[in-house]
Amino acid sequence: MKKFNASIFLATVRSSKILALIVLVIISCQEKENTVSSPSSELIAESYVSWNGDSLPAYPSGKPKISIVKVTIPPHSELPHHYHPVINAGVLLKGELTVVDVKGNVLEMKAGDPIIEVVNTIHYGKNNGDEPAEILVFYAGAEGKEIVVKDAVSKE
Repeated sequence: MKKFNASIFLATVRSSKILALIVLVIISCQEKENTVSSPSSELIAESYVSWNGDSLPAYPSGKPKISIVKVTIPPHSELPHHYHPVINAGVLLKGELTVVDVKGNVLEMKAGDPIIEVVNTIHYGKNNGDEPAEILVFYAGAEGKEIVVKDAVSKE
């Protein structure tokens, strides 16, 4: 039977710790390498029609005006019926949203989904989820032109 040699054991443990430390350093360097990337862009949405299939109208005449609006819809609530007289598009930042138009079309959205909104068609959004829904909307309007007409009764 061999006699236990404490100095050999401690040397082995130290070298194992050093080896483990080296491996961790190499892995962390590789992870940093993988996270460094070049700039990129990704087309999120592009269309000649809105989400319900209606053709988009011409842009309004006059001095162009871009508006960016963040809309927050609380859980289990809905927006009033409304329409947009100008082209607009958005991205749902968080939560979930159901969009319904007067023609009976329904769009179910989840965080990250884009929408090319209907123009001059009454619709509303409702949040059936348990967290607030946030959507960032970009409007291509014109000076003096409304971007949202709320509490609309009927418009086709």
